[in-house]
Amino acid sequence: MSSISLGMGSRVRHPQFGDGVVVQIKPEEYLITFMQHGMREISRTYEGLEVIDANDADNDLVSLADIEVLLVNTLRKFSDIQERVEIGQKWTGGVMILKPGDTSLKSKEVPIEAFFNKIVMLRDRLRVLEQRINSHEKLTEEDKVNMQQYVTRCYGSLTTFNVLFKYTTDHFVGEKGSRD
Repeated sequence: MSSISLGMGSRVRHPQFGDGVVVQIKPEEYLITFMQHGMREISRTYEGLEVIDANDADNDLVSLADIEVLLVNTLRKFSDIQERVEIGQKWTGGVMILKPGDTSLKSKEVPIEAFFNKIVMLRDRLRVLEQRINSHEKLTEEDKVNMQQYVTRCYGSLTTFNVLFKYTTDHFVGEKGSRD
């Protein structure tokens, strides 16, 4: 069996699961739908699989979904590309006023959208820092954990600004939230 490479749609017979059809090919396994036992992963080197009708195997064993996941993860890891995060509707067009305690000084008005974009950029840069710490080759596991704790505390310090986000899935989460 190890010398045969099956393509999708190949019909096979398994000694325990009976007749089935190859529906997906992975680097190490075939995903086979068996008539009586449903979908099962079977090793590509399994010797007990009898081929009833073989289809030619494709050389490409990676799905488009796999490629998309790899590409997104790579872009997040090695770039400063900012994902699109929406500000809460009630803040759109709003202004943040910084009023000094010294009444002889003028107040400063900052559009909330500008402030929000800075907060989102900070969050994204913390995420990149987190990924670089975790993938760093020379840091010990203890060093990584210690540095990760500081990043988590930074997230915790920023939870005040969660009110600006439209979706709770975009919120900052500190130590308390990471334990849930």
